[in-house]
Amino acid sequence: MDIETRKVQQTGGSTYIISLPKPWAQRMGVEAGSRVSVRNQPDGSLNIATLDTTTKPKKRKMEITNYKGEGLIRNIIAAYVAGYDLIELVSPRILAEQKKIIREICHKLIGPEIIEETSKSVLIQDLLNPEEVSIKKSIRRMYLISTSMHKDAIQSLRTGEKDLALDVMLRDDEVDRLFLLISKQFRSLFRGTRLADTTETSIDEYHDFRLVASSLERIADHAHRIAGVTRKLQGPVPEEIMGPIERASEEARSTVEKAIDALYGCDVKLANKTIENIQHIKTDVDKLNASFMKLKDVGTVVGLGTVADSIERTAEYGTNIAETAINMAIATTEESA
Repeated sequence: MDIETRKVQQTGGSTYIISLPKPWAQRMGVEAGSRVSVRNQPDGSLNIATLDTTTKPKKRKMEITNYKGEGLIRNIIAAYVAGYDLIELVSPRILAEQKKIIREICHKLIGPEIIEETSKSVLIQDLLNPEEVSIKKSIRRMYLISTSMHKDAIQSLRTGEKDLALDVMLRDDEVDRLFLLISKQFRSLFRGTRLADTTETSIDEYHDFRLVASSLERIADHAHRIAGVTRKLQGPVPEEIMGPIERASEEARSTVEKAIDALYGCDVKLANKTIENIQHIKTDVDKLNASFMKLKDVGTVVGLGTVADSIERTAEYGTNIAETAINMAIATTEESA
């Protein structure tokens, strides 16, 4: 990429002006009298863009004759995350099974809608305006859903409520939707797409938020896993075991909560304290696993072992978020340090 330099000139006593590169102006259709947007960036640079709203949609055509099931799902998600506005799926004859999968995956993603459908093609359009989506708000929503899933999964384990466990498992889809949206938004930054919080968030910070989203998505997966154990257990968990499970679970959720607070509050001290507490949780989980061995039913021992592992993993993902919080806090205070 060629870098051009411009000399800053002054006019009217107080206004600074620079000229725009002519090749760029011609390519973008900028003429005398055209209006452009000028945005301050967190790193001190300026972003100059045209105000033309007739940009040609980015389209991807995909042959799906040989794709079914998970393979078809992965291809559609890949095109979505890559930022295509239009995704055309074609085949000499699209099977009913394939159309069912296409409809289901559109319902599980934020933005895509089927706008045209024939026996040989399905056209999907992403109707979401990226400027209306805040990555920070999406992260906050992921946190609220994933931690409530964990809490309800443990509650279902205590009460044996299969319906509550099923509800937890269904909520995992919402977290997945948000995670894929954040992944898509992050990639779109490198194409110059304007996002809701672009002016206050650097690309480095977006990268860190993407890492946090990944940890929250895994926390939701482990809540889903715990709920799955509830669905399989045949009887209640003994109180002398359930109590310690709940206490370890509360510690794990507290780890995630404090990590998120440290992230949004740029609190290095809180983040470090959160990380240091992980060993205490690991010790509690070891004690839990030892207590399970006193049970007679092998299926219950295995199931509760899965629960204990997911509690520990949840806490570990919380410490990952805390580490990211430290990285972001140090980076944002670098200049004033």
